[in-house]
This record gives sequence, structure tokens and C-alpha cells, in this order.
Amino acid sequence: MSAVSTETPLVLRGRLVTPRGVVDDGAVVVDDATIVWVGPAAGLPRGWSLPEPTDVTLLPGLVDLHCHGGGGASFPDAVDASDARRAVDEHRRHGTTSLVASLVTAAPDVLLERTAVLAGLADAGEIVGIHLEGPFLSTVRCGAQNPADMRAGDPLLVRRIAQAARGHLVTMTVAPEVPGFDDVLDALVDVGAVPSIGHTDATAEQVDEAVDRGFDLLAARSNRRLTATHLFNGMRPLHHRDPGPVAACLAAAARGELVVELVADGTHLADGTVRSVFDLVGAGSIALVTDAMAAAGMPDGEYRLGPMDVRVADGVARVADEGGAIAGGVAHLLDVVRHVVAAGIPLADAVLSAASVPADVLGRRDLGALAAGRRADLVVTDHGLAPLRVMRAGVWV
Repeated sequence: MSAVSTETPLVLRGRLVTPRGVVDDGAVVVDDATIVWVGPAAGLPRGWSLPEPTDVTLLPGLVDLHCHGGGGASFPDAVDASDARRAVDEHRRHGTTSLVASLVTAAPDVLLERTAVLAGLADAGEIVGIHLEGPFLSTVRCGAQNPADMRAGDPLLVRRIAQAARGHLVTMTVAPEVPGFDDVLDALVDVGAVPSIGHTDATAEQVDEAVDRGFDLLAARSNRRLTATHLFNGMRPLHHRDPGPVAACLAAAARGELVVELVADGTHLADGTVRSVFDLVGAGSIALVTDAMAAAGMPDGEYRLGPMDVRVADGVARVADEGGAIAGGVAHLLDVVRHVVAAGIPLADAVLSAASVPADVLGRRDLGALAAGRRADLVVTDHGLAPLRVMRAGVWV
């Protein structure tokens, strides 16, 4: 039997994952592009036709804050909107209905050109914003990025990028120890973007100061929080006599002042690390992300990530040099959710961190949850969380 009614408004039935938890037999009512009712199937108001019970699971459309590409296309290398759109479509078909397109460190003129390309997609509503991972990063923790293009903080460049983004610059990764960090922080908040701490060799004290300042700046303008770009990866490791950025970010997240990104795909982090972070800071301060690059959804082979050659072997992307650093992910966000649940995280917590929390980081109260009044973004999966159908703004993808 179908989990979907054939009437308008549309009624979908199955196991629901909502911000309040899992409803084993629930219904979602969609009218045009909006969710108008969510609840137990037995409580569906009169006048709407309830489909027969099924074993499908209904999730909110997922929200990825950090994605460099997929489907063979790379945002840092896209020269036109059609190229970038291939990556958007790849992730959308797998349940990511709201995606932030991420660039990597490059020369200023390249960043401006790529930002302008992505701004067109954002104007059309195909992506929810643009993220720049650099160029104000630590060369000591460059990861799979080109240290030759990293530079001291330049607030004027931030404003030029924001202008090219036409209001769609939503976040930028910055290392707190880089000269000019405070000016960059001020500029980012002023243009409406969320600063993200990452690719950093900073001390815990430097991160504490950055979080305090950033939190105060954001509090004066919005209720949004800073983020930490893929916590642990591209950071000085945690040591008991040198806690560094990891400990400072975890403490700030536990206080509710910061959201930590986790690339919980089984490659970037051990499952035990992921469980520990959920235990320490709670799902409400975690954003699950993919950090995906062009190889997401594609076979092993040779790819590009900005100026870097990347080789994907056995599902792991690394800079092509021998012993190269991990160069982004190859998973979709629903794959990450499935992996996290298999690692022992409750389904409701995993979905909260993959949908509601990132939507809150963006300040988007219309996304990220199965709740009345939200945009009708839904993912229909089987009981094992494999995608069956995807709806975006009331339209099946």
C-alpha cells in the first residue's frame, strides 16, 4: 500500500522523526509547499484521508552546512551554474534539500569568480548559501588546501566576497591565530555571515577569546551561534597539557555558545569519538556535515578539489601525493545519518543534528523539521534509512 494519499492536501504516513522524537505511526499533511499538520496517525483531523500503514520512515529534508561537491562536480572548480547544479542535484536526490556550497582557499580573484557563480544558484533558490573554507587559515593545519594561497585576515576581502555573494555568504572558516582575525570577525558578522573556527593551530585561550568575541557580536544581531569547522579535522590535536582548539570548542558547545560540525562518515572520525561528542555537548550543539567533494556518489578515481589533485581509493579521498591528507568526504548527508545511527546515536538525535541544528545556524526557521509551518521538505526512507523518495517545497524530486 502507498504511504501517500492521492488527495490534496497530501497526506503521508509512516514512522516520523520530529524534533520531539520518533512517532512510530504518524502522518504529515502537505498543502502546496508547506507542512500544515504533523502528528500521530490516529489523531489526524477529520476531512483528510489517512493512507494505509506502511514501514517507511519520514525525515525532514536534511541541511548540509559544508559541502564542496558531488556527482563528479566541484563547487571550487565550477565555472558556471550548470556545473555546480550537478553537485546540488546529486545531494538533493539523496535527501539533502538545503545545501550550503563550500569553496576552498584560492587566490582572491578565483574566490570572487566562484562566489559570483554560486550566488546565481542561491538567487534561484537552489542552494541556501555560500561557505568559504579560507583563505584566512593556518598553514600548519592546511589539510587538503593550498598553503600558498592562505593569507592574513583581510576585512576588505571579506566585504568584496560578500558583495559578490549578493547577500548569500552565510559562513566562513577562519583560524583565530591568523593576524587580523578580529577585523575579519567584525566584517563577517557585519555582512551577516557566521564565523567558523577551523584549520587552526590556535591555543585554547585564543579560541576562548574568539568565541567570546564572536558570541557577543552575533548576540547583538541575531540568535545564531558560531560554528567549528569539522571538529578535530584540521586542528591541533587535543593533549592533556595542551588542550588547544578541540577542548575549547567542546567547552563552548557544551555552554551553548557554539555548534560543532562533525564529519561522521566513518573516515574522518572514529565512531567512539562521535559518541563522545554527542554525550559531551548534546545533539543540539552538533551539525552533522559531509565535507563532500566531487567524488560523492561517484566511483573511485581521480578528482580535483580546487588546486589540489585528489585520488579516491576504497571510498576515501586523499590528496594525490603519497601519504596525502584526507581531502573531503564522499558520502551524502543521509549516509552520515545512517552511519551515526549504526554507531549508537538515537535516530532523533542524528536527524536533529542533520536538519534542525544546521537550519538554526543559518537562521532559517522554515527548514529542518517535520513541523507545521515549515517548508515541505521531506525524505521518505526504508526502515534502514535508504532513500526512497525526496520532496522539496512540496514537489517530489
